[in-house]
Amino acid sequence: MNKKNKKRNSLSILSIAGVSSYKKKKNEKYMNNNQIKHFKKILETWKKQLNPDKKDLYYISKKSSNFPDPIDRAVQEEEFSLELRKRDRENKLIRKINSTLKKIQNKNFGYCSTCDVEIGIKRLEARPTAHLCIDCQTLEEIRDKQILG
Repeated sequence: MNKKNKKRNSLSILSIAGVSSYKKKKNEKYMNNNQIKHFKKILETWKKQLNPDKKDLYYISKKSSNFPDPIDRAVQEEEFSLELRKRDRENKLIRKINSTLKKIQNKNFGYCSTCDVEIGIKRLEARPTAHLCIDCQTLEEIRDKQILG
């Protein structure tokens, strides 16, 4: 991945929220009110974007047709399967966003849940639901690789 694409990907969450990257002022305290408002806006906008009035499962089942052609039925089943997987991923992300918003409310947002070190503005802008600093995240990924083989 080249530098231009990497920058665009990391800024996509910011663009969804309609905000630009946070510009830290000199001697500014970490996770002050301005930073908290910045991340709260990002998370709430992201959540709204994920959670528009979705068709429920009842609607999907009503939409289903009994196609006589097996290929048409298979295509329809695959579309339903993809929709359900997409919804599952969105629901998991919404739960993470809600958990992160709760951390903001409890005033412990922005700090690693393992070692209590600052996660960092740039990392949180790239992944607002991050709960580990980069070092702890790296160690967790190494452990996962060792366990899973």
